[in-house]
Amino acid sequence: MTYLIDSDVLITAKNRYYAFPICPGFWRSLLHEHSLGKVHSIDKVGQELVSGSRDDELAQWIHESVPASFFFKSDGAEIVAAYNKVIDWVMRHERYRDAGKDKFSRGADGWLVAHGVASGKTVVTNEQSRPESRSEIKLPDVCKAFSVDYTDTFDMLHKLGVEYCFTPQR
Repeated sequence: MTYLIDSDVLITAKNRYYAFPICPGFWRSLLHEHSLGKVHSIDKVGQELVSGSRDDELAQWIHESVPASFFFKSDGAEIVAAYNKVIDWVMRHERYRDAGKDKFSRGADGWLVAHGVASGKTVVTNEQSRPESRSEIKLPDVCKAFSVDYTDTFDMLHKLGVEYCFTPQR
């Protein structure tokens, strides 16, 4: 199984449970699993992550440690065609408010779904399904609509067999 990581996975990990000084193994494991062809993201996610401050640890990690191959490009005809279908589906849904549609169409989520449609890869996100939502379009709900598998960070790590071990500093 191959995974496509959403930006929220990396941002939450950096800010909380897998912060760089607390769990450097998380970041090394992503790069290792990428070297095995199992973990990737997409260029649109990479752009979101590096658009902030150069002082941001996550942006530094991407610039200094992440190979360009980690981020699949979104310019292939099959990806663009799938993206157009995803955005058309979102825009036609009367349930969603215009502000939610606009936000979704400006972000990377539609592109992640498009990559999932085109490649059969599993999207990794921390978002929770909320099909009743009118103001926010949740990534899992769009994945479901297009039969794209999705999971969360911890399930991905379990399935990859990743294990983090404690190393005493004293």
